[in-house]
Amino acid sequence: MVGDIALGTQRSVRAASLRRRALLTILGACIVGGALVVELAGRRGQFTAALHAAPIGILAVATALQIVALLSRTEAWYVCVRATGATVARRVLYRAAGVGYLASVVNGSLGLAARITSLRRSAPETSPAIPALLAAEVPIISVEIALVAIFSFTLVGPLGLPWWVPIIAIAITAAAVIGLRRVSDRRRLGLWSGLAVMRSGRGRMIVLVLLAVCAQIARNWLVLRGIGVHVSVLDAIALLIAMFTLGQLPIGPPLGAAAAVLILGAHGVALTAAAGVLLTVTATVGSICYASWAALDRLVAGRIAVSPEVTVAPTRA
Repeated sequence: MVGDIALGTQRSVRAASLRRRALLTILGACIVGGALVVELAGRRGQFTAALHAAPIGILAVATALQIVALLSRTEAWYVCVRATGATVARRVLYRAAGVGYLASVVNGSLGLAARITSLRRSAPETSPAIPALLAAEVPIISVEIALVAIFSFTLVGPLGLPWWVPIIAIAITAAAVIGLRRVSDRRRLGLWSGLAVMRSGRGRMIVLVLLAVCAQIARNWLVLRGIGVHVSVLDAIALLIAMFTLGQLPIGPPLGAAAAVLILGAHGVALTAAAGVLLTVTATVGSICYASWAALDRLVAGRIAVSPEVTVAPTRA
């Protein structure tokens, strides 16, 4: 009885937290979207022309690269989860990831919550507990933050940062990664089991995260060049860093356009805003494709599980 009450209370708290995040995201999206509308005032013709200038083929490739990035990051998550000792099937975890990445289009925190919740509901016996699942995200995020620190020099020009900021960022990140490795060696139970990949499977996880990041960089560069924004690979990296950083805020769908204008606005506000919108659209389409597969696969698996067994009566001679 007490356990049921506690479980109900936890669910109520989580639901309230998700509602707050959703409301904050809506508010943030309205504020950022409104600022973009004001910034684009008088440039509507340029903005519309830039949107129509992108070839369909490039948008299709950008969508495919988004799917590659999602699959690579999902496999990295699978490596981290299995390192905890869990026996969850890859297919089940991929389905849960599909749900989470669709929610991530709205807000990254909502996406993480949806992914973990879906996995726990689908495989409560073979997946780690929620604290360990949360900890299993840390190694992946640490690699992403390390890459941000290494390439933070690409932000020095666009944002006017002091030259020594990237050096400090790299030093802090290196210290954090070393500390994370030591913690994973000393603590291995409960919550800390989520860090087990730092002891075993770390190399494979890093390669998969790198593949996902490279796919995102290629996507940025391709879309920007496709609508006539002549940028370098370093510019595409700077845009990805900005999107990753701003993505931690409750901004929602206007994130792509806001990051593009912030980093590449010198190339033309209308052009870069259009590129950001197209990046958001292709990312959304890629996430929808992934989530559609997850829903369809779950439906097919459910029908197979509940289908009655067919027995063949023996024939008499």
